[in-house]
Amino acid sequence: MEINFYPPSIQANGSFNFGEIIEKKPIGFPQDGGQLKPYSNLFYWAHAWTTDKRSTIGLHPHQGFEICTFVLKGSINHFDTKLNKWVRLEEGGVQIIRSGNGISHSEEMLENSEIFQIWFDPDLSKSLQKSATYNDYKIDQFNFTNHDDYLIKHIQNQKSKMWMDTEDIVINEYFFEKSSSANLKIENGKIHSFFLIDGEVSSNQYKFKKGDFFTISNIKKFNIAALKFSKLFEISSPIKPSYKTYFN
Repeated sequence: MEINFYPPSIQANGSFNFGEIIEKKPIGFPQDGGQLKPYSNLFYWAHAWTTDKRSTIGLHPHQGFEICTFVLKGSINHFDTKLNKWVRLEEGGVQIIRSGNGISHSEEMLENSEIFQIWFDPDLSKSLQKSATYNDYKIDQFNFTNHDDYLIKHIQNQKSKMWMDTEDIVINEYFFEKSSSANLKIENGKIHSFFLIDGEVSSNQYKFKKGDFFTISNIKKFNIAALKFSKLFEISSPIKPSYKTYFN
């Protein structure tokens, strides 16, 4: 079993607009100074939030990468040069920009809102040859699986409405009641990346708190026990993608 643990203290820091938007980055840009560098086909992962003021990140370009925004709390407004209009996305929704051969966009985070923005690394030799595409997915477009004392939100898999070009990505969000537990399947040949959005969970000698990021591979199952109501975000991705990633 291989477990790597990245608490907020060793994640990269970031901000926009003089601190109106604050960030912690489990996977930052090279200049951000965080401990963890891009791996698998995950290139960038930022946890961002606002307090009592809304704030806008101005129009800026992207190419190649698939950029996903997950609204964890509150809401955001989004503009891009493909749709050419502003669109609102509420809590629980997901936005994906398949940036292809080029697109520009702007984002407004409303007050007391919280998001993940994650950049996925598709095969750039192919994605750069495609036109950019964009989709919003509201919370009622995702499938949920109910267990006795926890719930799974299935965001991305082969059967989901959301689609991605990036190879072999599965995304889930777990909602645990206090004292609940689950055996999470860890797939062979994949690395599972976890972010504890809220609460506190434990597993054997490990205890994870809100804001902790950790990765797991080379084990069949991983038992999680919730010490209080908890929300756990998971991405599984190939340890070795079949193509050369941008970082490599």
